[in-house]
Amino acid sequence: MINQEYVWATGRRKCAVARVRIKPGTGVVTVGGKCWKEYFTTESLRGYILQPLVAVGAEGKYDIAVTLNGGGMVGQAGAMRHGLSRALVKYDESLRPTLKSCGMMTRDSRVKERKKSGQPGARKRFQFSKR
Repeated sequence: MINQEYVWATGRRKCAVARVRIKPGTGVVTVGGKCWKEYFTTESLRGYILQPLVAVGAEGKYDIAVTLNGGGMVGQAGAMRHGLSRALVKYDESLRPTLKSCGMMTRDSRVKERKKSGQPGARKRFQFSKR
């Protein structure tokens, strides 16, 4: 059974996928059932994740629960930020212009370039030898 008081949204970045659900509350943030400060240990990532709430002036007004899959720490933080932005807009459509002007509604589509066969990496080439 779906709990109607929550608003769900999905955020993506690189290979990471974040399923974010928000509801009005006291500002509790959990990632995979544990405190988000234990999961994201660096202050820069925490600030990056909370940018949508700061932009709309909603710090401490929502309880946020997140499930993360794939990617690394930075990719997961970006996915969580994107999902949080989308969830806020689903909850209150009037926040969309603010978040869109800050660039938080757009998925960051940059992904790792594939390695080419016969070469050591995506762009790197073996050393050229004239003779």
